[in-house]
Amino acid sequence: MIKLKLLLGQWLAKLTRKLKNNFYIYLATLFTLLVLLDASVFHVGLNMRDKAFDFMVKHRVIQAKPDTDIVIIDINEASLAAFAKEYGRWPWPRQVLGEFVENIQAQKPKAIVFDIVFSDADIYNPDSDAYFNEVIAASNNVFFPILRLDASQDKLSQLKYAQIPGIRAKPDHNQNATIAAILPFFDGARKPGRLGTHNVYPDNDGIVREYRIYHEEKGWHLPSLPEIVGANAGGDLTELPQNMLINWRGKPFSYQYVSFSDVFTDLASQHKTRPQDEFTNKTVIIGSTAAGLFDIKPTAMDKQFPGVEVLATAIDNVKHGDYLKVWRGKTPYIVLSLLLIWLTTLAFYFKVDRDKFNSIFTGSQIGLLVLSYIGINISNTYLDLTGPILWAVALFGIAKIYALATDRALQRWLTFGVQANADHTSVLMLAVMIESDEPLGDVVMKKLKRKAELTSHTPNSVEVLLGTQTGIWGLFGDMMVISWMYSDEKAEYKAAAQQDMQRLIDSFPDNLESLGLPKQTLLRYGTHEGTLHKTNQSSSSPTLGTQWRTLFAQLVIQLEHGQSTVTKESA
Repeated sequence: MIKLKLLLGQWLAKLTRKLKNNFYIYLATLFTLLVLLDASVFHVGLNMRDKAFDFMVKHRVIQAKPDTDIVIIDINEASLAAFAKEYGRWPWPRQVLGEFVENIQAQKPKAIVFDIVFSDADIYNPDSDAYFNEVIAASNNVFFPILRLDASQDKLSQLKYAQIPGIRAKPDHNQNATIAAILPFFDGARKPGRLGTHNVYPDNDGIVREYRIYHEEKGWHLPSLPEIVGANAGGDLTELPQNMLINWRGKPFSYQYVSFSDVFTDLASQHKTRPQDEFTNKTVIIGSTAAGLFDIKPTAMDKQFPGVEVLATAIDNVKHGDYLKVWRGKTPYIVLSLLLIWLTTLAFYFKVDRDKFNSIFTGSQIGLLVLSYIGINISNTYLDLTGPILWAVALFGIAKIYALATDRALQRWLTFGVQANADHTSVLMLAVMIESDEPLGDVVMKKLKRKAELTSHTPNSVEVLLGTQTGIWGLFGDMMVISWMYSDEKAEYKAAAQQDMQRLIDSFPDNLESLGLPKQTLLRYGTHEGTLHKTNQSSSSPTLGTQWRTLFAQLVIQLEHGQSTVTKESA
């Protein structure tokens, strides 16, 4: 195991000296390719961003309030049970809904919006259908949904875009183009400006986050219910996106809900108990939360969110123009990811002080997430940074492991040619004293140490003493000690260590100059050769620690006496 560790350390040291800091460039290049592949094929980053978005939206401290002028008339389980005896199971005869619309019109609501698709005639109640058609034909504030079917079925459809009332044609429209869609069966519902789609399109993970405000197809503009109802309520449609990121008002049932059966009974009663202006100037949405009618959607706010409230929220967003804005899509994801990846890489490549960079990097990533969270609380803008941050963190982790591993390889695996059971080991030591007008400090000495490690071609240990240390150690000044351990069985081991030492001595002036040290920086060198003997607990031989301290003391003496000095003036 010891031999394996030694070989691994030596291999890693050689690899490090060969790659040097280019490893970080190679790593960033690999991450760049992964980001491009993910953006176009795998979409892992997209899923991560969506999950982070859901978390932030769901746990906002400051949240937009639901519009009090929007009321949901809920065909809930209680309403189904209340009407079951008289009208049977759902769907009820359309006369029930006709009476509701006719009675509620007395309160002059702003709009009555059906979240119900009337696709077919009730063949068992033709008079009921006729009555409903008569009521809605006489009303100018009732809105109905269009169900847009899959576009792959357009060629099979006989319905033309041009046949949809109120649809807007563009100059390049195709007059004969057909569309697969279900319009209301009733002629009274087919009025310009009163029809719109109510399709909800979930993201790839099945979660509803956006609302399709309009369909642009074959030169035709097909509006949604939120677009036409929001416009009717005074909303500005000039800058509406095609896919609107919904600004949720809270958890399910945040809007005002009233039971259909309660309102219907009171409207038809001679002795009314509800306020007679309850729906005056209100946007009344008729839909269902009954579990048996299956209009439940998974959203960013909850896995079971009423579909009618999704529609209500979209209408609210259009009316107030406060839908969420976010820089989404492949391009921003790629740009932000590569920006963070390469900034992190450059910090490692140019050997920014590791301790400071760790703090800066950690703080910056947390800061970006906090900035996203603050932004979505105090504004309608979401800074989508989660995916890019995760890529940067992954790169940072690998780069840091590499840096630590190479440090260990360069500093701990010191020996070459030494057998595990050798009786003694030769040691060559070099001390470099760096004297300037003021102590250099930890940052500069770390950079100089790193340069020395990368300059060496043989295994060695590089240690630093700082002139800023307190007590007696501060008297040593800024000093660097490099040690080589090798076997004396072959002369080439010693020769290699001496060549490496001379290489370091020759490189120190240039390294100091590249760091921009003060002028009149003085370099003094001291060298010493010695031997470390194998220790045995049963004998009285000096311990390994004692031998190293003795060698260090002799090295310091050599540094102070009989060694030449070199003066270097940095440019």
